Amino acid sequence: MDFHVQRCTRRCSKTGQEFQPDEMFYSLLVAEGSEVVRHDFSAEAWEGPPEGILGWWKSRMPSRNANKVNWAPNDIMLELFLELAEQSQKKDLHYVLTLLLIRRRIMRLEDTEIDEENTEQLIVYCPRHEKSYRVPVAAPHERRTEEIQNELAQLLFADVA
Repeated sequence: MDFHVQRCTRRCSKTGQEFQPDEMFYSLLVAEGSEVVRHDFSAEAWEGPPEGILGWWKSRMPSRNANKVNWAPNDIMLELFLELAEQSQKKDLHYVLTLLLIRRRIMRLEDTEIDEENTEQLIVYCPRHEKSYRVPVAAPHERRTEEIQNELAQLLFADVA
């Protein structure tokens, strides 16, 4: 079941005061009818998790000089997607990039299917290209996960040297 959880309000639900950079705060989720509602509390106002909540966690407000991640433009990400589709030795990287594009809503997952070679494939649709693509599911091995993260960071994040 998917729930839409709102972002941090940057204010304490109890006192109304704005959180300062690097300040610790607590968040909790509570079901209110058919909605899941988030409440944020300063450390001073936090009295512990109340009964009947869905979950809670402790966070720190980002500092003002925290580096924001700057993604490559969508067209660049799509170009990399097309290039990786041609490179059979990088199927796992292509698969992970596809998941990223779905998460960023650049592509949409339409379906999954098993091909004649018994390989699961994602069928994704790209509104920008007005085209569907088939991407073999190639989940990376644990030892390869960090390599893929580093490779995507170098290719797609503007702040990575």
